[in-house]
Amino acid sequence: MTAQRLLLASCLLLAATSCNALVAANAPELTDVFISGSEGYHTYRIPAIVSTNQGTLLAFCEGRKTGRGDHGDLDLVLRRSADGGKTWLPMQLVYEEGDAAKITIGNPCPVVDRTTGTVWLPFCRNNDRVFMTSSTDDGKRWSAPLEITADVKRPDWGWYATGPGHGIQLSTGRLVVPCDCGDKKGWGDWRNKGRSLVFYSDDHGKSWKLGGATDLGMNECEVVELADRSLLLSMRNYFGKNQRALAHSEDAGLSWSRPEHHEQIYCPTCQSSIHRYSLRPKNRILYSGPGGSGRNDLTVRLSYDEGKTWPVAKRVYEGGSAYSDLIVLGDGTIGCLWERDGYKKISFARFSLGWLTDGEDK
Repeated sequence: MTAQRLLLASCLLLAATSCNALVAANAPELTDVFISGSEGYHTYRIPAIVSTNQGTLLAFCEGRKTGRGDHGDLDLVLRRSADGGKTWLPMQLVYEEGDAAKITIGNPCPVVDRTTGTVWLPFCRNNDRVFMTSSTDDGKRWSAPLEITADVKRPDWGWYATGPGHGIQLSTGRLVVPCDCGDKKGWGDWRNKGRSLVFYSDDHGKSWKLGGATDLGMNECEVVELADRSLLLSMRNYFGKNQRALAHSEDAGLSWSRPEHHEQIYCPTCQSSIHRYSLRPKNRILYSGPGGSGRNDLTVRLSYDEGKTWPVAKRVYEGGSAYSDLIVLGDGTIGCLWERDGYKKISFARFSLGWLTDGEDK
């Protein structure tokens, strides 16, 4: 080999090594936000996260006092971060009811009004009644909850849950909150009962109205606005295919297309998150959820064509991984708040677009 070829080979090797080192350096940073068994709670579940207009991260979840179950003495709790999720301030109690009474307060689904800066936080009482609280100071204080059940839930519906995860604000200013319901009273086969739906506000949270509901068999969901201003709804479902169901709305959430499974998105019967990373100069949408089998291996996916295909899929965490919620920070860092290791923790992962795509997109 000539000296020139040796020099070229050495340069290529050095470049590859430097690139690999850069990608490795941007590997996920993990921080535990809620640890089950601490601060008076048996278990923490159902994460949701948003960023305020000031860049403060608000991480919500349910604090379950006496057990891991979905019903009982549950409170709505919060931790805030002023440095992009690297460190977290002490836990706050947002709302509880009845002291030690078995009253279930949960299903946080925060949405930020970028015009006013107000953070709106809908939640449920006993998965039946729906309330709204809000904060105008980056989550430090919260207003007295106002019941909005009659505005967003039909009287003949049974089970109702806001979120979980986050809501969005559309380009028109409309605030959209994803939910799910049992359209019949009692329990039973959710393939013949459950639906995904949304409610919305066109007056910056002064009033809330019920939007459209999907076909049967759907459940917990999140929504993203597409480039043409239509909406894409990503749904947990009960058809046993281990695939995510997707539906579209051409009228800002007033009605939904028939849900269809996406063969590229593995999903057990579990909540997952969908979130826009960017619209211009490149169109990118993120998705997070278990990578399989079951509720394991937190995996983040990336679409460049408005959710039609998902060519990028990378495991963020190996191990128990259930509910999750995505966020994009002001500097382009991706964050994911998720349930970890059999509900022992709710942790926050920070990573770059370059790491997610092995350096091919940044």
